Amino acid sequence: MQYNRLGKTGLQVSNVCLGTMSFGRWIDEEASTYILNVALENGVNFIDTANYYGKSQDETPEYGNGEAEEILGRALKGRRKDVILATKVGLGMGLGVNKSGLSRGHIMSEVEKSLQRLQTDYIDLYQVHLFDPNTSLEETLRALDDLVRQGKVRYLGCSNYAAWQIAKAHGISERINLEKFISVQPQYNLLSREIETELLPFCQSDGVGTIVYSPMARGMLSGKYKGPNDAPPESRAALNERRIFRYFTERNFQRVEQYKELAKQSELSLSQFALAWVLNQPSVTSAIIGATKLHHVTDAIAVSNRKFSMELLQKIDSISSGR
Repeated sequence: MQYNRLGKTGLQVSNVCLGTMSFGRWIDEEASTYILNVALENGVNFIDTANYYGKSQDETPEYGNGEAEEILGRALKGRRKDVILATKVGLGMGLGVNKSGLSRGHIMSEVEKSLQRLQTDYIDLYQVHLFDPNTSLEETLRALDDLVRQGKVRYLGCSNYAAWQIAKAHGISERINLEKFISVQPQYNLLSREIETELLPFCQSDGVGTIVYSPMARGMLSGKYKGPNDAPPESRAALNERRIFRYFTERNFQRVEQYKELAKQSELSLSQFALAWVLNQPSVTSAIIGATKLHHVTDAIAVSNRKFSMELLQKIDSISSGR
């Protein structure tokens, strides 16, 4: 397992991070705990969750119920100090007008609930789940800074932020002496490389850690989908994970077939190939894997140190750009 500094901090995190969006949602507590145990036994020390994760996020209207946090809290008893635990705040935790967003009231209320569910007195990395245009950044940052000063949170991060939003937040924090975001969590994979234009260069320039999610494009880069109308049983598409359908384009299916051939030549599964490519990007600190089966963890760990040649990276770029 490889470990990297998270942003400018001295905190060392595994370059494979176990994501828990499936915990309590697609797999039960026993399976979730088993997957967590295997990940920790194999050197993963970084766990990512959110107050929002659980079965209720698939309801209509959708909302969070903290189910994944509760499972983690029970599973980490006696070994909390062995992991870097990250959670998030901001998405809807009920149907009321003040049950979402990044106001001081919502943040202060939700951090207490997360601490209780996780059965811990501190959160290593507390991340805002998405940008809130209805709340001033200064209000959000002052609330988060208070949590660090109170010892309830050790580091701050953001998720789904654009480069300008982080830059603006950093400017406010610098001006009034508040804790800064040390990391960002964007989507990044062989089929979604948009962050290479602005966000990744910004993160490299400003020393912001990059924790990427969906390295397998929500399962599209597993190779299990043969076409837009093909959804194998128990796949994300079959479970109506709506965000995967954005990948169902003719061009992407063509790319997947080309990546399959390169993966075969590299003696890797397509999923391993896709993850290894992400981990070969110098600006990536850690990649979040969403596991529902044991082999999702063991396959990821097997390529955590896999290095790609410059020639292979150039072939991948050629496929990605359509040259």
